[in-house]
Amino acid sequence: MADADVTTAARRPRADAERNRARLLEAAKAAFADKGAAASLDEIARAAGVGIGTLYRRFPTRDALVEAVFRKESDQLFAAAARLAATRPPVAALREWLLLFLDYLAVKRGMAEALSAIAAGAPDLKAASGAKLNDGVTLLVERAVASGCIRLDIEPMDLLRALAAPASTEAARRLVDILVAGMRTGRPEAAQAP
Repeated sequence: MADADVTTAARRPRADAERNRARLLEAAKAAFADKGAAASLDEIARAAGVGIGTLYRRFPTRDALVEAVFRKESDQLFAAAARLAATRPPVAALREWLLLFLDYLAVKRGMAEALSAIAAGAPDLKAASGAKLNDGVTLLVERAVASGCIRLDIEPMDLLRALAAPASTEAARRLVDILVAGMRTGRPEAAQAP
């Protein structure tokens, strides 16, 4: 039993290593959203407050960093759906999650070319993130439909497709409110502001 504890402890990353990883992922997310996947890895390391050697120890290639950022963003967006469903009224939860989806899209667009190349060699990447998006938006739409606040004929993935189309983030943010208003039923609680 003691050997198992030692093995588990030996494999667990140090707290500073976990902090460095988290800072690198946040810095890369910001850089990729702003400059695309070709953003300077030196700049990402500097923004994270670590040396380039630390970046390469954690992420040996640019593709490994891009994939890690993408997986983290997908996981966080999925987790946000459950958190919002548990803490917010149905329509407000859906609206807030759709706005988070727009932030996710901004990062993903910055990494699009690199993600396409990575996904060719890792088919589970696209499937897993697509499933998480579908599950997240479906949870929130079904909850809002069950509350009687939005119409029954809403296809959850249609919302994501509509928001992915606009060329600008500002237009997409306006579209969230248009979509939410168009989905509402005539019930008084459905007309309340998010």
